[in-house]
Order: sequence, then structure tokens, then C-alpha cells
Amino acid sequence: MKKERIGIFGGTFNPPHNGHVSAAVAFLNEMNLDRLIIIPSFIPPHKEYKSKVNCEERLEMCRLAFRDIPRTEISDIEIVRGGMSYTYLTLEELAGEDRDLFFLCGTDMILTMDAWKNPERIFTLASICFIRRETVGENDLLIKEKCREYEQRYDARIYEIKSETIEISSSEIRSFDASLSDYLPPSVLSYVTEKGLYR
Repeated sequence: MKKERIGIFGGTFNPPHNGHVSAAVAFLNEMNLDRLIIIPSFIPPHKEYKSKVNCEERLEMCRLAFRDIPRTEISDIEIVRGGMSYTYLTLEELAGEDRDLFFLCGTDMILTMDAWKNPERIFTLASICFIRRETVGENDLLIKEKCREYEQRYDARIYEIKSETIEISSSEIRSFDASLSDYLPPSVLSYVTEKGLYR
């Protein structure tokens, strides 16, 4: 039986920016995914999170940002579940014998994944795909050592996604006073402007 290849891309997406879109396209294509699920978190466990932007606004910005990418859908699974958005719970909910799960994260996350809640479940349920959020060359040795550790300790399956590095984060965008047109998809920029977000 051919298993469905499902990609999972989670985050606060506050807001979803061009780096997220570029990463999603590279992930979808390089891993030959049948389906890509974008999952905005409710409360991210890995960062302090305070926002005036509500869940529905983040969901709508994701719908706008990723709408032109084929085989891609937006899920409110973590928002509906509520509480802390632990990755292992989301993977358990999406797992199935007819599916192969692929989980996308940045290099900052791949370096700390063993400190996440139930990392052994994460590595069992999904192949881990990471994409660089910094210039190639930075942290190379550390990343290789960490991946080797995960492979030996958890029998992890790890892949690097090659994509153009866009060195921008949502937190930086939220703090900018300048125009956001270089960093946000036009549809998201229009929504942000119309709603008066991040100002």
C-alpha cells in the first residue's frame, strides 16, 4: 500500500511572511509531498508569547499567505485543542498506518528538539525536515553533531531542505516601523493594513 506523504509546518505565523512561504514551497517540492498542512499554534511551548493578534486573524493570514501553493491546507487543530501546542500531540492526532508524516522546522528548533515534550514520540511519528534560517556555514558543525545524536539516540530520520535563506523573523516584522512590503505576501500586507495590525 502506497502511503500518503503528509508534510506538517507549524508555528505562530504572527504574521506569516515570505520566508514561511518560501520554506513551504521548498518543503512540498523536495519531499514530494502529497499534502502540506500549515498549523498555526495556540500557545507555543518554546517561546514567550503575548500578542494582540487573535487566533482567527492568524488563521486568516495563513489562508492568504499560502493559498496559491498547491496541495496545501490550513488546519486549526492546535487552536481547537487549546492549551500548550505540543508537537507530539499534533503528530499523534495526524498519524495513521496509511500515512508518512514529515515535520518541518528551522535550524533553531532542530538544535533544541531533544528538550521538547516527549521527543522520542516526535522522532517515532515523523521524519524531521529542517530548513536554514541563517546563512549557510553558521552552526554547521553543531547541526551535524545534533542530527547524529538524534539518529543514534532516537533512530531519527532527518533531512535538510535546501531553500533560499530569508533572514527575517515574525518578531522582527512586528517591531518594524518601516514598510513591510518586502517581507509579507501582498495579500497578507493588505490584510494587516486593513486591520491595523502590528501598529
